[in-house]
Amino acid sequence: MSLEDLLVELEAAKDPEKAGPMEAYMRHQFPFLGIAGPERNALYKKYFPEAKKTRVIDWDFVDTCWAKEPREYQYVAANYLKTMQSYLTENDLPNLERLVVTKSWWDTVDILDRIVGSLVYGKPELEEIILQWSLSDNIWLRRVAIDHQLLRKEKTNVQLMEKVLLNNLDQTEFFINKAIGWALRDYSKTNPEWVASFIEKNRERMAELSIKEASKYL
Repeated sequence: MSLEDLLVELEAAKDPEKAGPMEAYMRHQFPFLGIAGPERNALYKKYFPEAKKTRVIDWDFVDTCWAKEPREYQYVAANYLKTMQSYLTENDLPNLERLVVTKSWWDTVDILDRIVGSLVYGKPELEEIILQWSLSDNIWLRRVAIDHQLLRKEKTNVQLMEKVLLNNLDQTEFFINKAIGWALRDYSKTNPEWVASFIEKNRERMAELSIKEASKYL
């Protein structure tokens, strides 16, 4: 079984009746084949374990998926990279950046941010790149910079998180303000005092949405 066989199966499973509602849910940003999450996950379980044995990331496969119009192909590529993330190196970061800024929407970006988080964890030399992303003209790179440490708990690099958050205050962009709220809400489960202090110090620069999300568990 090859990854190309996965794409053949994906195409064969298309369901136009389901495609319409899926496109509407994603605000008609992309066309869909009409293949729901459970069916896609079944294909991942069928093909990805064999692909993982290679220990080599097939970027040609990823690029092929990203170039196709139906959104499910980008889901395949992003979840393939999630499966292979332990084999990513810092040399792959430019490729991940390219995916973040291409055919961007929250659905793929929120998969990629965890992959980026896995790659940069424990690599201080990559922090500067994350800080650059946090100041990017591209909102999706900013979102990844803000949320790439989700679920780190005690392993969160608080100094880096604070710098990234401060770089993104005074925003009107929904997807950035939502990400700020998520990052703070997630970390509040580990260190509520720090989050409460951050909100208090920066309240005037924070969007109401960010404060509401961040305060959920305080």
